[in-house]
Amino acid sequence: MSTRGEHLVRADRGFATGGGALARLTAPAFSKVLDQIDRQLACGCIETRLPDGSMRRLGSDTSGPKAVVRLSSWLALVRLATSGSVGWYKAWTLGEWSSPDPVGVFELFSANAVALGDIGRAKGPFRWINALAHRLRDNAPGKARQNIAAHYDLGNDFYGAWLDATMTYSSARFDTPGESLETAQLNKIAALLDRLDLKPGQRLLEIGCGWGTLAIEAARRGAHVVGLTLSREQKEWADRKIAEAGLEERIEIRLQDYRETDEQFDALASVEMVEAVGRRWWGTYLDSIARNLRAGGRAALQFISIDHRLFERYAKNADFIQTYIFPGGLLLDEQQFETLASERGLSWTDRESLRLDYAETLRRWRDSYNEAVSNGALRGFEEPFHNLWRYYLMYCEGGFRGGAIDVAQVTMAKATG
Repeated sequence: MSTRGEHLVRADRGFATGGGALARLTAPAFSKVLDQIDRQLACGCIETRLPDGSMRRLGSDTSGPKAVVRLSSWLALVRLATSGSVGWYKAWTLGEWSSPDPVGVFELFSANAVALGDIGRAKGPFRWINALAHRLRDNAPGKARQNIAAHYDLGNDFYGAWLDATMTYSSARFDTPGESLETAQLNKIAALLDRLDLKPGQRLLEIGCGWGTLAIEAARRGAHVVGLTLSREQKEWADRKIAEAGLEERIEIRLQDYRETDEQFDALASVEMVEAVGRRWWGTYLDSIARNLRAGGRAALQFISIDHRLFERYAKNADFIQTYIFPGGLLLDEQQFETLASERGLSWTDRESLRLDYAETLRRWRDSYNEAVSNGALRGFEEPFHNLWRYYLMYCEGGFRGGAIDVAQVTMAKATG
């Protein structure tokens, strides 16, 4: 009998992870990968224990990020060199490498992502296999529901065990260091709603409404809200919380694809949803915003992007997140996305980065997740899934700390003409 979340643990079926008999035979020769990393590290250093027990430092800049990696098998480097971050995760699950602080490893690779080039990306037939497997998860209307369900329908009890009381699954905004995560999440929502300058009685469309907290906060400001989600679990939770707040007359949560909506709204919000769209559908997503937003109306977006210099190589390689966590997902190339928005009469203003806020959010999520596991609050999930989820949270935290990825809020306004 399968356990909860097993579909994500086994999501690499159809993907290449760098193993096999030939890889084992040739693994020692891949020690040259260390030479390449050593030459190309632009900042920071890695203290590495090799399979024979010897130590080697990679990189000479001790002022940058510092990481510690223990290689128990040369096969870890085979997987990294041939299958990129997918293979590197697989190696971690098999004990082929370890670290007392994996976040530091991911931070260092993120900080050096441009300098390291393709060292951490799949190559040759491995890249083609993984690209095809990812392409088969494209977010066409029918497939999008399956992709969303794979992640968000793990269960409200699952997310409720480690998210804060707002059930907000996106970067918080810490105005002061000592704030609770719940307060910081409400800060983020307030900042987004402030961008919209909503007046009582106006209509707001939220594309990707999650568990409904932004919709509730907007309704408390007097707005009438339509929230879109493809997750039955999220809709069930949101409907209940809306009823508890006595806001049923002001909020409607729909199980509906953003491509199916064609109405007029005074404002629009979308928080970390566009990463689930995929490059093929960026224009369609922006068409939906332009179509549903009245002339002169505002849209507030919170989105995750990757360094423009990395995007094209990233887009051609299915990475760890796309393979195991968010099937069909893709981070934004902000430059390309802004251009597409402009072509549709949507401005792009008042950008604010929350990169380090997200790193702190992820750290707190990981602490809460580990506590939930220890308390037995996550029933039905086995240790391989817990390890996958911990790795995911550490991987993302390191990515934001290192700077290869960013999260930001931006205001878009539809032209009046």
